[in-house]
Amino acid sequence: MDATAFLDDEGHLDSSGVTASVPWWSFGKTVLSIAALRLVERGSLSLHAPVEGRAYSLAQLLRHEAGLPDYGGLAGYHEDVAAAKAPWPVERLLAALDADRPRYAPGEGWAYSNLGYLKVAQLIEQASSLALGEALRALVFQPAGLASARLATTPEDLIDVEMGDAAGYHPGWVYHGLITGTVTDAARLLRGLLTRSLLRPETFTLMVEGRALPEHRSAVYPDPAYGLGLMHWAHDPLDHPIGHSGAGPGSHIAVYGQGRRVYARWEASAASQDLVAAKVFERLKGAG
Repeated sequence: MDATAFLDDEGHLDSSGVTASVPWWSFGKTVLSIAALRLVERGSLSLHAPVEGRAYSLAQLLRHEAGLPDYGGLAGYHEDVAAAKAPWPVERLLAALDADRPRYAPGEGWAYSNLGYLKVAQLIEQASSLALGEALRALVFQPAGLASARLATTPEDLIDVEMGDAAGYHPGWVYHGLITGTVTDAARLLRGLLTRSLLRPETFTLMVEGRALPEHRSAVYPDPAYGLGLMHWAHDPLDHPIGHSGAGPGSHIAVYGQGRRVYARWEASAASQDLVAAKVFERLKGAG
């Protein structure tokens, strides 16, 4: 089971597969980054000043350079997700992670951190004076013209969402927020970002000023870097795919664009998000 959406240089759509909403998983980090950067543009958030009471900045959170741990490595977390238990209170999660203990000085290392994006979500709520779902709708979904995108907070929010074999999943296990929407809307969102219709050009330039990650090189990602909520190539990023991959119980997603072209792909049976991303990169390369 899969769903695809390809937007060519002129924005013409070629789509196939599942038409229902699907979980966007970590493509939601791109959504959160757009929301935070729109607040930066308004002067409601600072990108580089230390977050109040912390040593790290918003930019370091968005780039996974804040020194925070990740709950992806907690065995108990995965056990309770698999058992379809209710999500832990945030306080329990933070205690299990010893979250107040920095893993490295901000800016001096890199480690993918879902917890860091929970902090981003909290900053968005504080700066906008809105609950996260309302903030994302006002800052991202409505400006991008997305009809299907929304924040899922309860199992009932997933009734009409295609979850693969992850029946009974509680979206609260995604602590920075599980965004759902059609694959076509995911492609439209990224195209709006790449065509500079959602952020100022200078802000988008900041998004692709990434940290090179040569230690994470692979056949799929030969020249990896991570920017502000974006995965891209370290050298000449605008000449290569830009976007984000994601994975969760039951499915994987990859949403990338190159130039004005965007390809989004969701699969319920893929072995890994890298395999889905490889298919996306191949389609973008072939479309060139």
